[in-house]
Amino acid sequence: MKFNSGILSKHLKALESETRQPSRYVVALSGGLDSVVLLHALKSHLIQYKSKIPLIAIHINHCLQPESQSWVEECEAITKKLDIAFKSINVDVDLDSGKGLEASARSARYSALLREIQHKDWLITAHHQEDQAETLLINLFRGSGLPGISGISKIRKFGLGWIVRPILNIPKDSLVRYAKENFLDWIEDPSNINLDFDRNFLRHEVVTRIKTRWPKVSDCLHRSAEHAGEASQLLFELAEIDLKKICSDSSKIPINKLLTLSPARQRNLIRFALQKQKLNMPSTKQLRLIFSDIIFAREDAQPFIRWNGVIIRRYRNNLYLMPDKEISELYPLPISGNELSLGPGMGRLNFEIIENTGLSKELFDKGLTIRRRTGGEKIILYNQSHKRELKKLLQEKGIVPWMRNQLPLVYSGENLVAVGDLWISRDAVSEPGIKVRWIDRPELH
Repeated sequence: MKFNSGILSKHLKALESETRQPSRYVVALSGGLDSVVLLHALKSHLIQYKSKIPLIAIHINHCLQPESQSWVEECEAITKKLDIAFKSINVDVDLDSGKGLEASARSARYSALLREIQHKDWLITAHHQEDQAETLLINLFRGSGLPGISGISKIRKFGLGWIVRPILNIPKDSLVRYAKENFLDWIEDPSNINLDFDRNFLRHEVVTRIKTRWPKVSDCLHRSAEHAGEASQLLFELAEIDLKKICSDSSKIPINKLLTLSPARQRNLIRFALQKQKLNMPSTKQLRLIFSDIIFAREDAQPFIRWNGVIIRRYRNNLYLMPDKEISELYPLPISGNELSLGPGMGRLNFEIIENTGLSKELFDKGLTIRRRTGGEKIILYNQSHKRELKKLLQEKGIVPWMRNQLPLVYSGENLVAVGDLWISRDAVSEPGIKVRWIDRPELH
């Protein structure tokens, strides 16, 4: 297959049918052959069609190689020759992340690029047919399901814009021919031949040998990835239908309704619900544990399972799929002014004077304190005559157990006068009074 700016133009036009024209083209420029070819062809496309869409190249300097700074200078020279705006960004790669060097560098790179993407921008990367084939094989070796076998997507949402791969079906040798025909200069990264990296080993030791018997293997694997992508999309749409029938909240799934589906659709729905909340996917083992240890646990149990920023809990008939946020414990916090932050993940309390009955203004002016629940608290609710145990009130209200000790309890001296914005004590009201509002309150039910 021959590659030129005309073929790139057709691919860009096809991608525009899935979204609108970009505000800017933002090319991820490593300086390697693939990204230099893409940048050159894109510039030719803009000239040919007299396009006014701005073009900028961004180079991410991982600062991992002795030559890193010279690569920045070479990339800048390439863009200057093509009259293209250029920006270089240094990133710190977390070498202790436990994810490996390749994954850690990728994470740092895309985090930096994400911050640069403005409304409706297209971040364009130079992934090609061989990249797609390698990704599919790596994911197969890891035991991935259909989403993994789908490989690299042509286009997907990325922050305020989109990430777009317009040369995903172009063979590497076509890019090499283009570079030579147009006398392009590019950078040779020595790490690309380091066989300690999985992708390099696959590229140089495995795929190269396979091609001696099946020369079209990359093209075939690319087609397989497209088939898997279509099948994955159908599963996505089926899960969307199932979720709408069962509930409206993807973070809180009724277990009795979930179990009316076939086991395969149950698992599919849970993956979809996690994806909808942009939470990390579970492994096959973790997905099994959601059923064996969470859904089918004893009714009086309070089971949970955690992985990589995700926590799954069950309470009564509901399965809760949530980000595993660290919620700060509430120690005595004096209330001063009309608003008080309760710490990360807990929102804030707002105190507003109202004409109607509310928290006693006299007590508020004397000074109130926020404490955390320790057990044994009692309160006489407004419009009631006898003391109630806070524990019983929380159970009756259906407050999930993991949030009960995080509730902000409002005290006047040693007297409990309010529980967040849920209840006020009968002995702590006045008219006019103070309305307690819990802003950005975490999910309690």
